[in-house]
Amino acid sequence: MSRLTHVTSGPYAPPAAARELTARSADGTRLHVEVHGPEEAPAVVLSHGWTCSTAFWAAQIRELAADHRVIAYDQRGHGRTPASPACSTDALADDLEAVLSATLAPGERAVIAGHSMGGMTVMAAAARPVFRAHAAAVLLCSTGSSRLVAESTVVPIRPGRARTWLTRQILGSRAPLGPVTPLARRILRYGTMGPASAPDMIEACARIVHACPRTVRHAWSHVLATLDLGHGVRELRVPTEIVVGTADRLTPPVHARELAAALPQCTGVTELPGIGHMTPVEAPGTVTGRIRDLVATHVTAHQPAVPAEESA
Repeated sequence: MSRLTHVTSGPYAPPAAARELTARSADGTRLHVEVHGPEEAPAVVLSHGWTCSTAFWAAQIRELAADHRVIAYDQRGHGRTPASPACSTDALADDLEAVLSATLAPGERAVIAGHSMGGMTVMAAAARPVFRAHAAAVLLCSTGSSRLVAESTVVPIRPGRARTWLTRQILGSRAPLGPVTPLARRILRYGTMGPASAPDMIEACARIVHACPRTVRHAWSHVLATLDLGHGVRELRVPTEIVVGTADRLTPPVHARELAAALPQCTGVTELPGIGHMTPVEAPGTVTGRIRDLVATHVTAHQPAVPAEESA
């Protein structure tokens, strides 16, 4: 389980949940789930990315919870969800379905937002019956469906075999990240954030990423390196908006444009100048605003949530 060493104050500190529960995935994995905001409010479900946790969505939770029911969960091996030998896109889809079933009433629809691997989770679940029963609209932030290693620009050389090989070695490294030092913050900013990112944003992201166990980081890196979710993109048949930073080295804008071309109902692509991979942290107002707009447009009526089984 991840070491929880998050920022404890300021706008990037995760707010306390109104309630917490455990959702059980298809293979029995116990997923940590947080619910924020009024129970009667329209629902938003947040799915975080590789090496992150529910704390990554702190800015969105803080703003949306005033008038939305915000549901955030830790992917397996991340945050307070224990690691599992099963690391696959099918497992990601199983987990999202379990969260939706545990937190939403029958027939209740929500806006589902996924960042990076969280967006890939949405694509993996797109054809699943539980997802289709509950998804009103989707926001995809800084994500892609395939060729993640080949398209990454983390290694600043020409595209080709050498760059792909070096990128795979870096992203799949087993090396521990260690404490959050000035050097660690510089490395994280280079790889995942825009050049003008504020120090408090970098600190927040570094603490979250460094809290992810290296075994978990390594295991999921293999899933991302061989990702192919083209079928899932075509099956994502709800209104879907895309946000990407122009300075994203992990999932450059080429992915966003390819997703937009393949999605059955793409409602828009927002490219944010100078923003890197961590869009919900780097551009919190834009990401929160897109979620709020999707709720206003596509979640027409609230149905009270069925009380879920509380964590034992």
